[in-house]
Amino acid sequence: MKQQCHISFVYGSWLVLACGMVYYLVHGNYIQAVVWLFFVALFLWLYVRYFPSLSRYMGYGSVDDVAATHTAPAAAVNVTLYTGVGCPFCPIIKHRLLDLKSRMAFELKEVDVTFRPELLISKGIRALPVIEIGDAMRVGNGTSQELAQFIAEHAAAKS
Repeated sequence: MKQQCHISFVYGSWLVLACGMVYYLVHGNYIQAVVWLFFVALFLWLYVRYFPSLSRYMGYGSVDDVAATHTAPAAAVNVTLYTGVGCPFCPIIKHRLLDLKSRMAFELKEVDVTFRPELLISKGIRALPVIEIGDAMRVGNGTSQELAQFIAEHAAAKS
């Protein structure tokens, strides 16, 4: 299984949260609506937080990192990271890119696409996380080594 989060999962998790809230509110169960909101939000947070420990049991395999060996500064390259709330791979990639940024000196911009479907459509994004450099896009999880190589290749092509 690819190590990426399909956008339908992100929207599906928000839909489950909203449907439960509407159900309880329509039936006048206000306390249950608050409890539903709390526990679903807590579950999603725990899922994302502990995903690295659970990923191999869920069929995604290990999300362990491989350190980048060549991290020469990437001259004036702009890296855009597209993320979504509820995607378990997005915090992993963000952490790795922030670490690489301090060593490779590239510009990093994070764009949350959770409530921006027009951006998803215009960019053709169907899964997260997405790393974009110029016209090049990389979808899914990657090790620090793979990310550094992707950035270096596209920085060299840009110059």
